[in-house]
Amino acid sequence: MAALADAARAGADVTLVPELAITGYPPEDLLLRPAFAASARAALDRVAATVRTGVAVIGFPEWNGDCHNAAAVVADGRVQAVYHKRFLPNYGVFDEARYFRAGDEPMVLEVNGTRIGLAVCEDIWYPSPVAADLAAARVDLVCCISASPYHRGKGDRREAMLATRADDCAAALAFCNQVGGQDELVFDGRSAVFDASGEVVARAPQFSPHLLIADIDPGMSARRRLREPLSRRLPGAHPERILRIVARAPDRGATATPERAEPLRDEPEVWAALVVGIRDYVGKNGFPGVLIGLSGGIDSALTAALAADALGPDRVTGVALPSAHSSPVSLAGAEALAASLGIGLITVPIGAVVDAFEAALAGPLAGRPPDITEENLQARARGTLLMAISNKLGPLVLATGNKSEMSVGYSTLYGDMVGGFAPLRDLSKTWVYRLSRWRNASEGREVIPEETIQRPPTAELRPGQLDTDSLPPYDVLDAILEGYVERGLEPGQIVDQGHPERVVSDVIRMVDRAEYKRRQGPVGIKITPRAFGRDRRMPITSRHV
Repeated sequence: MAALADAARAGADVTLVPELAITGYPPEDLLLRPAFAASARAALDRVAATVRTGVAVIGFPEWNGDCHNAAAVVADGRVQAVYHKRFLPNYGVFDEARYFRAGDEPMVLEVNGTRIGLAVCEDIWYPSPVAADLAAARVDLVCCISASPYHRGKGDRREAMLATRADDCAAALAFCNQVGGQDELVFDGRSAVFDASGEVVARAPQFSPHLLIADIDPGMSARRRLREPLSRRLPGAHPERILRIVARAPDRGATATPERAEPLRDEPEVWAALVVGIRDYVGKNGFPGVLIGLSGGIDSALTAALAADALGPDRVTGVALPSAHSSPVSLAGAEALAASLGIGLITVPIGAVVDAFEAALAGPLAGRPPDITEENLQARARGTLLMAISNKLGPLVLATGNKSEMSVGYSTLYGDMVGGFAPLRDLSKTWVYRLSRWRNASEGREVIPEETIQRPPTAELRPGQLDTDSLPPYDVLDAILEGYVERGLEPGQIVDQGHPERVVSDVIRMVDRAEYKRRQGPVGIKITPRAFGRDRRMPITSRHV
């Protein structure tokens, strides 16, 4: 309501808020509960009652014999019309066909002499039929409300598509996207307004709620339609489908220069996505802060730096959990990081706990030589202690594992996988290094100690252990994982890229065998086009090779 009031004070004739803004996106199986339906409609009516000037387009779920992903057209204090989304995405992170019935008609409004066509998110990604229908109806403005989740590089592709739709329709286009984190999804905003030739006239910043104000020129659409009369050759909306809405004009303020925020890319964009994901998951779920097991390694250091940026140092506590195999460098690295970030640090040695575990197992495991079992006891002791501190004091434990490790199962169930949220879950080890180096360069100091960045990765569960004892070098591993996990290449295609067949075979076998582990790990922030969980869904039990 506050945003709508701000828009009215700014003199907006038409105000857009995101797809399913009344409930948030995605509401998932809440959509199957009748009480949720009633409360959503009641909330929409309360919001509508505050709209006294201009027109607002508000996303909400409508139950009308079936459930629709809908856009309410609000004016004069009430809902005047409802548009039903026509394209329902059902791929990747989307399950809309599970919940919604698709609409089958365009909606064109005439508001104080301006023709406006409506679209909801996926509707606008294709040239036909939604965009084609609006072009045939000779609209001056397309209004698209959206909840388009972030992944790396998506913003540029989405903006290029929107520019093409505006150009195709010979109409201005206003795009309003959701901002913020919802479980593992982050929405980057980057709302924008395009003129009738597809040029960006206004762009909101990413990852931050923002009121974007811009004027459009309906005459530009009319001139283009005369010069390029595509609509004459398109079947489309008939005049009787056009809804005429009379809205009280808002008070006009001074015309503002349209804002065009510069888009983020590469490391700054990914950093911002991770910060928003952590901030909103912790804040919206009511945790007072976070706990992070600090090993002296780069993964936990990056997680702590992100958390400090997201929540403030006073809400982040590092926990050093040294064992008999921890080097002095590890504890020194944790102390140096805590001092650099200004976060709290607790040190809890785990030697006595591990000894107690081993003593309890001495009978059942008698006569068997030490192996990975004893190594994992150390990781599980750390997990138990972290969760005990969390239970007593309230902060959320952040797991520190990255996508490379999660992919091949280089992690311990109920050990280093423990936690309620895993910020790096969809971030490869290569990107862990990239972000750590960028963070230091951007601040002009060692936010993350350089010794931590340069140190060879190790789990420190046995003397002299290195990650490369069990895995290929991370640059090789990540290239194979990108081909297999993110691009869906077959093993032979990855080998053809120059990787040894045996290494490719071993990595793929580890990925497939680790599915049962990933199912039990905490959710984490989606960064790539194909994250584990919502995007990549594989059976645990499978003999496919």
